[in-house]
Amino acid sequence: MEMRGAWRELERKLRPFVARRVAEADAEDVLQDIFLRMQKSLPHLRDEERFGPWVYQVARSAIVDHQRAALRHPLASLETAEEPAVEDEEDDGAVERELATYLAPFVAALPSPYREALTLTELEGLTQKDAAGMLGVSLSGMKSRVQRGRARLRVMLDECCDITVDARGRVIGCEPRPDYKLPDGCCE
Repeated sequence: MEMRGAWRELERKLRPFVARRVAEADAEDVLQDIFLRMQKSLPHLRDEERFGPWVYQVARSAIVDHQRAALRHPLASLETAEEPAVEDEEDDGAVERELATYLAPFVAALPSPYREALTLTELEGLTQKDAAGMLGVSLSGMKSRVQRGRARLRVMLDECCDITVDARGRVIGCEPRPDYKLPDGCCE
């Protein structure tokens, strides 16, 4: 009985974390995937004090894998995704929002420390301080990872696409470069 209560408590904490990152219809599937991964990997957890950060790392991995699968099978993900209201053609942020959806494959291609830092701070919206606590690194270490990750991401994006910005630095256009092999899910 005590073990079931612990799993329920963990599910109660993970559900909103997952629901903010995937379509509502997919949240339950992703949660089940997280618990399966935890069951398989729990015997290999060496430091029990790191259980909390480990759980969220398992959750982030499951979410990223789910998002990659959705990019590989766009028709299946369209069936479950909620359709946004029709956007005005002159919406200034439309191109920027569209470009943001293409960032996941690039972030996923970064080396582990930078990928984790950018996933937590840029894609999931955590503060650098919270992300540092979750990963067990110093705040200055997290700041360095974020800055270096952003620099690497910028290089990858510049190699892939011709990105046009306005005077205020907002993205107004994005075209793939003809001589670059695009990662799956980018600019399609």
